[in-house]
Amino acid sequence: MNLEDIFDISEFEHKDIFKDINYVWETLEKIKKYIKEHINPNVSSIANKEGILPRIYVTYKGVIIEGGFRLVVGDATKGEFGVYVNEEKLEGATVIYSGATLADEQIYIGKGTVIEPGAYIKGPTIIGNNCEIRQGAYIRGNVLVGNGCIVGHTTEVKNACFLNQAKAGHFAYIGDSILGNKVNLGAGTKLANLNIRNAPIQLRLNGKDINTNLRKFGAILGDDVETGCNSVTNPGTILGKGCAVYPNTTVKKGYYPPKTIIR
Repeated sequence: MNLEDIFDISEFEHKDIFKDINYVWETLEKIKKYIKEHINPNVSSIANKEGILPRIYVTYKGVIIEGGFRLVVGDATKGEFGVYVNEEKLEGATVIYSGATLADEQIYIGKGTVIEPGAYIKGPTIIGNNCEIRQGAYIRGNVLVGNGCIVGHTTEVKNACFLNQAKAGHFAYIGDSILGNKVNLGAGTKLANLNIRNAPIQLRLNGKDINTNLRKFGAILGDDVETGCNSVTNPGTILGKGCAVYPNTTVKKGYYPPKTIIR
């Protein structure tokens, strides 16, 4: 199992998070430190530690636009969401709706990203460009999100990494996990992360038992992996590129080679 069997990191801005690892799951322990060392927070003038934002904020080139704008609602991941001032589209403008909560200042939100009402974000968190953080999303901190991603309605994320265009659109749980490029989680997908036994998770690879030294280890889903609705992965699941999980399936821990069909 090589990194290339799981991810293409050539276009990922934060590819250095995968440096100096022997096993891909070692990245999980690096997420918090990596974010703290690389974050350039840009919500200090907006964050409201005491509660939800009282009004909509539009930022463009580092400046808050104080009214006079018009929003055209669309898919932010496809560049369809638009902010207009005097009928001129502000390319790359970021929109944070009233009713969202930015719980501290250690948050970076990229260009063209939309934060919908009811989203709750704790730091440290980096969110890339042209993302959608949808109504009711709960980002618990130590979260690294690439470009063109979706954290969806009532989706909870903690200590996790999304590569570009990874989408968890509806009712998902993503703990101590990594989603590769263009991963799509069906509604209700749960990436279980806690070993109920008080011991680190062990995996069998190439005929050998390997101790991951992690009690919390959700799933690592390679590029283009798709999961069906209400599927569940057991702690310590690794899916290679292009794997597919049928709806209502419980995936046993371990490594699955690229393009495996799991039903």
